[in-house]
Amino acid sequence: MAEVNNSNSSVLPKDATVLVVEDNVSNFVLIARLLGYMGIHCEWKTSGYEVVEYADTLPRLDLILMDIRLPYEDGYGALKKIRNSPTLAGTRVIAVTAEASVDQLNKARESGFDGFIGKPLDPDRFPEQIRRILEGETVWEM
Repeated sequence: MAEVNNSNSSVLPKDATVLVVEDNVSNFVLIARLLGYMGIHCEWKTSGYEVVEYADTLPRLDLILMDIRLPYEDGYGALKKIRNSPTLAGTRVIAVTAEASVDQLNKARESGFDGFIGKPLDPDRFPEQIRRILEGETVWEM
């Protein structure tokens, strides 16, 4: 069962575990490398399908970076399951998507995501965005 970090508290990047839900291997490798440079441990799931079951096996989970367009179950469907999970409901979930538009940002906000980062990711900005999120700030950036 995951030790959940409530969105009110902050966590140091080197202590954090991030679950990256991303079906594109190149995107995952970039995210994993950037998180690795920050000293952040990350786990990987390629679909929203069974993300709750997988997350519950992790000893700790501080943040989920969720692609929106995923095979089998999209990011919105996975988010609903996360919010309904007793162990994961308070976990911060950030939409990370190539569909970076004002409409998509607003849809993500209305659907209950805790933030939004548009792709392509900016390797110069991404570590700072993650640091801010882990410190409890909200990030809604295209």
